[in-house]
Amino acid sequence: MPDRRTPPPAEDGWYTLHDFRTIDWDAWRDAPERTREDALSEAITYLEGCLAVADADKGESALYSVLGHDADLLVLHLRPTTAGIDALQRQFERTAFAEFTDRASSFFSVTEGLGYSERAREYFEGETDEDPSLGAHSQDRLEPSIPDATHISFYPMDRRRDPGQNWYDLPFGERAEHVDAHDDIGQEYEGQVVQMTTGAIALDDWERGVTLWGDDLTGMRDLLREMRFDPSTSKYAEFGSVQVGRRVPPADLPALLAGDPVPTDGAVMSDPEQTTLPADAPPADTGDTGRTGADGAGTQASDTDETPPVADVDSGVETVEDDEMSGRVATLGFRENEDYEPGSTGLVVYSTADAQQLAGEVDSLRGNFEHYDTHILTSVRASQGRSAVVSLWETERAAGIAEGFLTDLSGVSRSVSGPLGETPESEPEETGTTDSSHAAGGSSDIRAELADLDIYAGQPHGEDVFALVVYSTTDTDQLQDAVTELAGGFDRHDSHEGTVVYEDGDSNRAAVVSLWATEDAASTASTHLTDLPGVVGWADETSGFSTMGMFYTVKPGHRQEFVEAFAEAGETLDGMDGHRETTLLVNTDDENDMFIASNWDHKEDAMEFFGSDAFAEVVDRGRDVLADRPRHVFFA
Repeated sequence: MPDRRTPPPAEDGWYTLHDFRTIDWDAWRDAPERTREDALSEAITYLEGCLAVADADKGESALYSVLGHDADLLVLHLRPTTAGIDALQRQFERTAFAEFTDRASSFFSVTEGLGYSERAREYFEGETDEDPSLGAHSQDRLEPSIPDATHISFYPMDRRRDPGQNWYDLPFGERAEHVDAHDDIGQEYEGQVVQMTTGAIALDDWERGVTLWGDDLTGMRDLLREMRFDPSTSKYAEFGSVQVGRRVPPADLPALLAGDPVPTDGAVMSDPEQTTLPADAPPADTGDTGRTGADGAGTQASDTDETPPVADVDSGVETVEDDEMSGRVATLGFRENEDYEPGSTGLVVYSTADAQQLAGEVDSLRGNFEHYDTHILTSVRASQGRSAVVSLWETERAAGIAEGFLTDLSGVSRSVSGPLGETPESEPEETGTTDSSHAAGGSSDIRAELADLDIYAGQPHGEDVFALVVYSTTDTDQLQDAVTELAGGFDRHDSHEGTVVYEDGDSNRAAVVSLWATEDAASTASTHLTDLPGVVGWADETSGFSTMGMFYTVKPGHRQEFVEAFAEAGETLDGMDGHRETTLLVNTDDENDMFIASNWDHKEDAMEFFGSDAFAEVVDRGRDVLADRPRHVFFA
């Protein structure tokens, strides 16, 4: 009976999965922007959890972008149990992002220590008490750390069984000599290349897996080239396909899929804030910013006085206008005629916040933005440890309003905006359907006249208020939902004092009232109100002179008394010259909160009423039933 060869002593460690994925690019391109963003957000959350080993007490994970045609991504997992590996696979398959991927290949194995080398044999022979470093050396092999290196190279291998070249037929000593010689080559590259070998006999089609990490890919290649000439490889090894990848932080997955370079090798990437300035460019602290044009030449974009309107942009945020915005957003993955039409306006807000955190904040804003026809897209990109929010709009005005909200995001230090391509001559650029005239409350002469009559009308008798009032015929419940979401975005600004729906019980028309502390803030918010569903017009678009008495908040128990007083005043108004219409509208969320809309032929007609005994009587009665003094807002 022939002698049986002695296998090396062995010890197993962590189970390992190399999961190679291809992306269905056609499906990804065809998917709606929101679907892609949601899928990426879910994928980032999953991958960040893997890297943090939130699922187990021990383990390692990493994400790589695969170079070449065999795959697009490699997700590498090491866990102490097969159950841990299995759960990670299933959790990924349940993400929306997984629907856009297919498994190109995979390799399942286990880290192992083999007792071929003299040092390894000492460990298996129990000499760790005399030399504790033996245990640490073995532990590093069985429970390896994934190094924070730029590149990874993986390939499977078998030991050859050809006649005259059968590894398993060699005596143990001869095999050990081959392994020692092989290891000597590897030690020459210590500090440049890190290796992990895993066993896959009875686990995968190949017997072993070899994983190399290093910052210098050519150094990894040099190591393998030397090893190919070593007899243990040239005579006794067969190899499968080699896969090479670059380390990708999960937060940079959006940038990766957008075609942007991602960090890891320390090179200067195409982050618009890090592109090279021309030699004659001014110092960075002048407010100018440089970028690389499509032809590779450095171009310069500087601050101008003609910045788009903004809504409460944080004074600590640098705002810049860039006439080369098309090139800027192109570096972030957005292309003319694919993602936007020429004549649109782009906005890029830069933040030091983590892209995953920023994506969560942007999600809540996007819900508001998508109510408006002028919104094209808003997306988060990450590069070189920075984050960028790209927001594209059909009009400059709409982008300016969005800027006020986006600059309130975490870590924002810089905001850049500008036109995207040339506006087609046949399609003039929209300027929006509203302007600052819709922001009521700026008529200081009327305030002064009412002050002379000792009637509350803003300072000095109370607080100034600036209002936007737009009418809609949409179902009240539907309108309420849209307004609630819109108000959530407005609440980011200290100047916002409330946006609510008021219902007119005598018609199918409701009023959306938005109150602001400053006229400029009210003006910049007007585009958002215009895009609410079912809008039929603004309060100030009627002919004649209009006035709104806002926030007649009635004390509990006095509502009916106030309504009766309004009815009596209405009878008086109906008999007055120049009076057209006066309506009482009720807050859909609080029946004790009402406002009065009144329309007159001329301002003089309204002023005559305010100076009348009838109005004085109404004011006196109001002192007893109102919880707060009314705010009078005028649309002059």
